[in-house]
Amino acid sequence: MEVVDRAVSELTEKEAAEELTRLAAEIAENDRRYHGEDAPVISDAGYDALRRRNLAIEQRFPQLKREDSPTDRVGSAVSEKFAKVTHAVPMLSLDNAFSDEDVHDFVARIRRFLRLPDEPIAITAEPKIDGLSLSLRYEDGRLVTAATRGDGAVGENVTANARIVPDIPNVLRGNPPAVLEVRGEIYMSHADFAELNRRMAENGKSTFANPRNAAAGSLRQLDPSVTASRPLHFFAYAWGEVSDMPGSTQTQMVELFRQYGFPTNPLMQRLSNPEDMLAHYHSIEAQRSSLGYDIDGVVYKVDDLALQARLGFVSRSPRWAIAHKFPAEKAQTVLEAIDIQVGRTGALTPVARLRPVTVGGVVVTNATLHNEDYIRGIGNDGQPLRDGRDIRVGDTVIVQRAGDVIPQILDVVEDARPAGSEPYRFPDHCPVCGSHAVREEGEAVRRCTGGLICDAQAVERLRHFVSRTAFDIEGFGEKYAQLLHEKELVRTPADIFTLHKRVDALKAAVLEQRESHALKREESTGAKRKGVRAEGQRTFKEVDNLLAAIEDRREIELTRFIYALGIQHVGDTNARRLARHYLSFEAFYSAVGVTEEDAKAAAEQELTAINGIGTVVAEAIVEFFAETHNREAVDALLGQVTPLPEVPVDTSSSPVANKTIVFTGSLERMSRDEAKAMAEKLGAKVSGSVSKKTDLVVAGPGAGSKLKSATDLGIEVITEDQWFERIGR
Repeated sequence: MEVVDRAVSELTEKEAAEELTRLAAEIAENDRRYHGEDAPVISDAGYDALRRRNLAIEQRFPQLKREDSPTDRVGSAVSEKFAKVTHAVPMLSLDNAFSDEDVHDFVARIRRFLRLPDEPIAITAEPKIDGLSLSLRYEDGRLVTAATRGDGAVGENVTANARIVPDIPNVLRGNPPAVLEVRGEIYMSHADFAELNRRMAENGKSTFANPRNAAAGSLRQLDPSVTASRPLHFFAYAWGEVSDMPGSTQTQMVELFRQYGFPTNPLMQRLSNPEDMLAHYHSIEAQRSSLGYDIDGVVYKVDDLALQARLGFVSRSPRWAIAHKFPAEKAQTVLEAIDIQVGRTGALTPVARLRPVTVGGVVVTNATLHNEDYIRGIGNDGQPLRDGRDIRVGDTVIVQRAGDVIPQILDVVEDARPAGSEPYRFPDHCPVCGSHAVREEGEAVRRCTGGLICDAQAVERLRHFVSRTAFDIEGFGEKYAQLLHEKELVRTPADIFTLHKRVDALKAAVLEQRESHALKREESTGAKRKGVRAEGQRTFKEVDNLLAAIEDRREIELTRFIYALGIQHVGDTNARRLARHYLSFEAFYSAVGVTEEDAKAAAEQELTAINGIGTVVAEAIVEFFAETHNREAVDALLGQVTPLPEVPVDTSSSPVANKTIVFTGSLERMSRDEAKAMAEKLGAKVSGSVSKKTDLVVAGPGAGSKLKSATDLGIEVITEDQWFERIGR
C-alpha cells in the first residue's frame, strides 16, 4: 500500500490526475481482494486512508473526478462462480467517522439538513460487525433468495448456503410483510474460528487469516456441504425491499426482526445526543475483547424512518448513518530481530520479528518497520518520529494493529532498553544477491541494483520483460513467470529464448500446475476435473503456441529492448529518449556500461545532456550497468535477440511537433499505447491529463471529464478520424 504524504493542497493538477489514476486502481484491487477473494492485503485503516485521500483530491479538483471513481463504488464485481442477483434496493456502504469531532459534525449536519437546530433527534448505536454483508429475501414468510453485497447493485446468489446457517430462519415467525428483505452480517466467533483453523491445519489445508475471511469464504462455497461443516452466525440490522413497512423507526424494525426469528445485537441502544452516543461507543470499545466476535466500530443511524427518507443519500452512502471506527489496538512486546525482505521491485523492507503477543484477539509475531529512516526515528518529512527514539533489537516496543493485516511498531519503551544495545545498521547490499543496495536522493526506500539476476525480483522482472510495452510475448504473463522461475526453467531473460531446449520439462511443469489447480478446485467446490488426456493436449498446444510467440520476438525495437531491462526510472518515455539519442544498443551500452568511478561520472554527465534525462535517472542507469551480474545477463540476452537500430524521425514537417496531446475515450482504430507511440514519433508530447498547457484533445466515444475540461478551457477537440487526417495517415 502507498499513501502519499504530500499535502493535497500542494499537488498540481497533473499530479492530482496521476494520483487519482493510481488510487482508483489500488482501491479497486483491494476491493477485489477483500470482497471477491476474502483475502485482504492491507489493513482497514490503510484502506480507509486510501479512500480519504482519493476524496480529498476529488474535492480540490472536482473536474478530475474519474468515471470509475471509488467514491461512487461499493464492494467489488460479482464472482463468475455464482449466479447473479440484482438487489431490488441497492446495498450501499457507510461513511466513516474517526474521532469525537467527526461524530459531533455528523449530528450537526443532520440538524442543518433537517432544519431542526434545537429539537432532540433520536439516533441508534450498535456494534459494527466485521463480517460479510448478506441480503435475505422472504416472500410470504419463506426464504426465497440470499445474496451477498457484490458491487452494491448486483450480488452473488448464495441461497443454498444461507439455508444451512442456523441463525437464518427458512420460515419466519409471526406475521411478516408479504415481501421482506432482511439484511445483516454473516460472521464467525473467535472460538469457532480457532477450531476451524485447527482442523484445516490438521488436514494439511491453508488456514484463514481472520474470522471475517473465514466467514466469507465459508458462505461463498459452491458445495453447500462445506458451508454446513463451518459454524456461521448472523445478526440482522437492516432491510431492503419491504412490501408494507411494519415499523416507523429503526428500533421498531430491529425488534420486529427479533420477533420474526432473527438474532439481533443486544448492545444496540437508542440515544438522543452526541455525548450519549460517544459514551456508548466507548462502552462497546471496552467490551470489544470479551464479545467473542470481531467488531471494528459502532454504527449510528437516525432512528425515525421518516427523517431517514428526508435525509436521503449522497454518492454511495446514506446521510442518516455513519460508522465510527475504533482506533488501532496496541500491546507491548520485545523486538527479537530485524529481517530484511527484498520485494519484487527490489525494495529492501525491514520486518520486525516479535516475541508473540496478542493484539485485538490476534497473535502477532511480526510487524512492518517501513524503511531505514523509520528505524532511526526520522519521519518522511525529515522531522523526528517518537521524539527521535530509534528502534533496536532487544527493545520493548509498542505494537499497533491497524486492522487485521499489517501490524506496525508505534514506539519504544526507552526505559526498558537493554544495556549495551547498538543502533541498527541498515544493509547497503542486497541480502539475496549481494548487489549494491542504493538509496537515491529524496527517496525513503533503498533498492537492490541487481535487477536481472536477483532471485527476489526475478518474477517481477520476467513479468516486466514480457509485458506489452516490452517484448510483448503473447501468452507469457505472470503465471508463466512464476511457474518457470519456481521450476528453475527460467532465471534470466536470456533463458526465455532457450526454452525450446527444455520443452519436455516445460510441458511437464505446466501439466503439473494444471492438475494441482484442478485438484484444489475439486476439493473446494466439488467441480470435476477434465480428463488427464484432455488436459495434456491442451497443455501441449499452449506450450507450442508460447514457444512460437517467443521465436517471433528474436528481433525487437530498441525502445522496447531498453525498457524491458527494467532499469529503475527508465519507463517507456525515457527508453524512447535513450533510443533516439544513441540510435543503437551498441552505442548506448558502450556509453553506460562502465565500472571505473571516473568513467561512471562521465557517463552520467553524458546522459544528463539528453533532453528529459535528469540526474536521478542517469545515476540509476549507470548503477545498473556497473553491476557485473547485470552486464552478464545483458550479454547473454544479446546472444539470443537482436535490438534493431532506431530510425531517426524527421519531425520538421509534422503538424503536431512540439504540441501536447491528450487521448481520451475509447479509441477504435488504435490502442492507447499505439496512439502514444504514433504521436511521439511525430514530435508531440502525450499527457494523461488536460490542462492549460494542452494543445489538442483526441476524443473517442465515452470521453468524460477530460473532454469536459478541454471544452471548458477552450482547447481544440478532434475525433480519431480527424486525428488521422491531421497527421496525413
